[in-house]
Amino acid sequence: MKNLFLKPVFLAVSILIVTLFGIAGYHYALGYPAWATMLAGILIGIVLLVLLKILLTWLAPLVKKIPLTAVTTLFGGFLTLYILRMYAFRWPAVLFYGLALFGFICLVLFTLGLWQIIKKKNAKEGSILIVLSVVSVVLGFYGFKSLDGDPYVDASVAEETADITYLSERGVENPATKGNFEVDVFTYGSGTDEKRPEYADGVKMKTPTVDASLLLPDWKGKKKKWRESYWGFGVDSFPLNARVYTPKGDGPFPMVMMVHGNHSMLDYSDDGYGYLGELLASRGIIGVSVDENFINGHWSGDFMGKEMPTRGWLLLKHLEQWEKWNQESSSDLAGKVDLDNIVLVGHSRGGEAVSIAAAFNTLDRFPDNGNEKFDFGFGIKGIITIAPTDYRYNREISLKDINYLSIQGAYDSDETSFWGMRPFHRLKFSKDFDGFKAGLYMNHANHGQFNSTWGRSDFGVPMKWLLNLKPLVSGEEQRQTAKVYVSAFAEAVLNGNKDYQPMFKNVDLVSDWLPKEDYRSQYSDVHKEVLVNFEGDIDVTSASNAIKLSAENFKVWREMELESRDGGSQQNNALVLGWSYGTNVSKDSIPIYTIGIPDTLKNLGNADTLALSMAMGDLSELKLKDEDKKTETPKIGFNFSVVLKDSLGNSASVELDDKNRLPSTIKTKFTKFKFLDKDMIGKDSEVQLKSCYIPISSFLEKTDNLKLNKLQSIHLVFDKDSLGVVVLDDIGFYKRVERDTTQ
Repeated sequence: MKNLFLKPVFLAVSILIVTLFGIAGYHYALGYPAWATMLAGILIGIVLLVLLKILLTWLAPLVKKIPLTAVTTLFGGFLTLYILRMYAFRWPAVLFYGLALFGFICLVLFTLGLWQIIKKKNAKEGSILIVLSVVSVVLGFYGFKSLDGDPYVDASVAEETADITYLSERGVENPATKGNFEVDVFTYGSGTDEKRPEYADGVKMKTPTVDASLLLPDWKGKKKKWRESYWGFGVDSFPLNARVYTPKGDGPFPMVMMVHGNHSMLDYSDDGYGYLGELLASRGIIGVSVDENFINGHWSGDFMGKEMPTRGWLLLKHLEQWEKWNQESSSDLAGKVDLDNIVLVGHSRGGEAVSIAAAFNTLDRFPDNGNEKFDFGFGIKGIITIAPTDYRYNREISLKDINYLSIQGAYDSDETSFWGMRPFHRLKFSKDFDGFKAGLYMNHANHGQFNSTWGRSDFGVPMKWLLNLKPLVSGEEQRQTAKVYVSAFAEAVLNGNKDYQPMFKNVDLVSDWLPKEDYRSQYSDVHKEVLVNFEGDIDVTSASNAIKLSAENFKVWREMELESRDGGSQQNNALVLGWSYGTNVSKDSIPIYTIGIPDTLKNLGNADTLALSMAMGDLSELKLKDEDKKTETPKIGFNFSVVLKDSLGNSASVELDDKNRLPSTIKTKFTKFKFLDKDMIGKDSEVQLKSCYIPISSFLEKTDNLKLNKLQSIHLVFDKDSLGVVVLDDIGFYKRVERDTTQ
């Protein structure tokens, strides 16, 4: 036995097994100290080795001709690595076993070196082997780290914008600036929470429990057993726990209620939005961060989206409790909140939950079980979704007449696509609804840093070690963006401050308040008359309202449903145009896309701004031949001309680049290895449109004879770059309003 364990190769395998089990144990969250689970993992590894030795000793007579050491080494090593990959590391097979082989070779060199020094008394050769193993590990480590970085940094710099007057230069205050209110911070909850003292003896206000049995029937089996063992309560007695950030004063104050997503239930998430709560409260808005950690994922199981209705319903039950306090004259919170003036904010699955809550708010029964009655009807004026899901609930939520904002990081390796734009496209406005919807896409922002406690890695260990974290902005920078946009949205929606509304149309207006990054903003409101949105049919030559469409001299002309990185649907159709021509092209060969406007459209005379959503397309669609390779190299951000013509023969042309630049494609490298990006994430980019605007005044400066009420056609003339592919959507006009929202 002694000699067996001194065999260098067996010793190397044993060290590798015990080390890997120790690492897995350290990061396997069970609610116990990490050092304890690490020791447990090491013990399991040792027990496995001993059991294998016993088993193989018993089998030895059957395999006398095979060295027991070799059998133990090979069988034990492969079995252990398989178990670890399947249940702990979950890395792609090629990568995991490749790195395991590298580690094995390094350990063999190390143990052979020790063998030479201790057993063979050959210090020189042994030292060489040990040094070689250590140098290999060090070089391997730094080689692994060197794979980090942004290979697309030159193509994803913040765009320069011409003639922009910042909102700050117009006298508008940065909404991320601390306000004048003193802030009171406290918690409310059941008062009996066994795991969280802030919701036990630390509560200022005690709350009743709520019964979610009809909403979460999947609370059963091991999920029920382990969760109730840990938390001390079940689905029939969920607590109403929350952190409150309230302005000191009599009120009533508007409210922003926030909710986290599906982080580990053992790593509590609700404190991660304190930076927003503190800011909002200082500006006269109550901030509430709701605790729903008890339905989050855990090693014992995830509800796989079946808990989504409960996430949304719990928010409404919290508002119900606030309504009771508001109406109780003896309560410290009597008259404190304006329940007709509420915004819900959700992160990750919480982002989908706030849409569900907004939908449930108008219903009288739970759609999945009519025995659960609803009676809410709160004044939810808007919702903000931060890196949201939009596919967890088995029902697709389509909202109407509610303000909406979604924020997404391009380097989000958890929710890798901008799912928040799907509810954006489904959201409809009545003609008399004075609200808006907007989206903001930020390069180099991840999933977790919108929560101050989740960190830079969107995966837990060991998947974390595969992520390319170097390109990420800092947590402070990412949360600065959230502070600016969440606070501005709250000011616009809850306090009616229209000064902030232009920033949702054009992020460039507030670039001095934000980290220097590449952004995409999308926007729409009831004042926008969309002429062409490429939805509804498969005819590329027509649109609604008898509008006729034509294209000349394009190599690519098609309408398509935009895809997410993984090939899923963005639930939005767009136009793709591609062209390629030499430097000596004739005027008749210039690519032109024409929107023919019928006489029946007489309401364009009050147009204030031409609007269109745009993005760069994939140049590979042009399928260039060898002779085409000498064509002019396109610059970052194609330019083209927009021409308006009326029925009287008047026309005016404006270059797009005068006011807007067609945005470059934001490309990403999520992991250290590009092949992992393809397997784990999908494509290195996805089309994210940017809303662009050309003031009508720019056309009238060319000719004041142009008559918008007799507008006959819009022409997109691609006469500036000899090669390119563009994606276009939502072409139309904004009506003239009293305030300036064009830039």
